[in-house]
Amino acid sequence: MALPAVFDKLRLPVVGAPLFIISHPPLVVAQCKAGVVGSFPALNARPKEQLDEWLSQITEELAAHDAQNPDRPSAPFAVNQIVHRSNDRLEHDLRVCVDHKVPIVITSLGAVEEVNQAVHSYGGIVLHDIIHDRHARKAIEKGADGLIAVATGAGGHAGTLSPFALVQEIRQWFDGPLLLSGAIANGGAVLGAQAMGADLAYIGSPFIATHEARASDDYKEMIVSSRAADIVYSNLFTGVHGNYLKGSIVNAGMDPDNLPEADPSKMNFASADAKAWRDIWGSGQGVGAVSEITGAGALVDRLAAEYAAAKDRLCTPR
Repeated sequence: MALPAVFDKLRLPVVGAPLFIISHPPLVVAQCKAGVVGSFPALNARPKEQLDEWLSQITEELAAHDAQNPDRPSAPFAVNQIVHRSNDRLEHDLRVCVDHKVPIVITSLGAVEEVNQAVHSYGGIVLHDIIHDRHARKAIEKGADGLIAVATGAGGHAGTLSPFALVQEIRQWFDGPLLLSGAIANGGAVLGAQAMGADLAYIGSPFIATHEARASDDYKEMIVSSRAADIVYSNLFTGVHGNYLKGSIVNAGMDPDNLPEADPSKMNFASADAKAWRDIWGSGQGVGAVSEITGAGALVDRLAAEYAAAKDRLCTPR
């Protein structure tokens, strides 16, 4: 099945994952100008009235770029909606996205048919993130257009299944848009995601270490200095299992090797003193491939060069 037309302008088969607190218009615009989908969580715009301002800013800046660069049009952008009973902004934020005709909406923590219908009303598409096959089937049944398979090693909220297992199971019954998330941090991994059956790679952690990201300098430096062994998987901080930087847990005065379990029915922070994602920093296991803090455009350039090199390696006789 061909990808929806909204993806036709991509320079690289990559979607920049929405990063809580970190993603904001400067990062989204830089990602889109570089030729990959830029995204941000609606909840990053605070107060909620700021969401309208952000969407206007992103739309206007990308339109200006396209007018000046007709041969290098920008990629589309996406907004992430948390479809969970704890999100009392969903109705407002969805209405604003409909008003702005946001081309791609990413839904998380719940599949709701009415949300999908609202996005479809103006021609937008919905991608729903999942961690196993059962949730994937439910999302498609409720009208999602595509899936984001969040495999083990992904930053933030993540599953435990191998990307091979997850993609294989989904592709047995679904031939629509499929994205893969989980430790994808270089161009070779992007090609690898496609080789196993995904259409697009979903990349988050490397974009934290960019100049445009709204992350602290300490957070960016920790991304650069960390390796896969420095990632801790826990549900303590939000009630949902996720991957976090060990150094940030230590800095918050906790033992990363002896974290208690949280009540999964509650989306509450572990404590008032150490909050995810402000103090406890999310990251995927692919951080070992991030060696410097750079611009988002330069990061996409690196990914594109590595992607092309990986293709060449496969096509070169041995």
